[in-house]
Amino acid sequence: MSDDFKLPDNCTDMRDVRIGVDATDRQIMELLDRRFGYMRAAARIKKDRNTVRDEARKAEVIENARADAARRQLPEKKIEKIWNLLVETSIGYELTEWDKIRA
Repeated sequence: MSDDFKLPDNCTDMRDVRIGVDATDRQIMELLDRRFGYMRAAARIKKDRNTVRDEARKAEVIENARADAARRQLPEKKIEKIWNLLVETSIGYELTEWDKIRA
């Protein structure tokens, strides 16, 4: 698959849209891979497993995403739910990595 795609305003047919969506999904996966890399780094850096879950930080990250969605006129409540799932998945991943490092 090519990363040669048109931006949304330049799409003229559904083929353009689908190519753009597929390219964007690959970029999102690259960013998720990087984000989960930070979870691996956190698991390596944190000395105490009990510090992996940080509810204040979780709330901050979710609120940041919600506020950014609102500024972009995106469905902020749905984005908030997506981010909650992302953060919970990240916490679970970090706990698994923390345990793996210290096994």
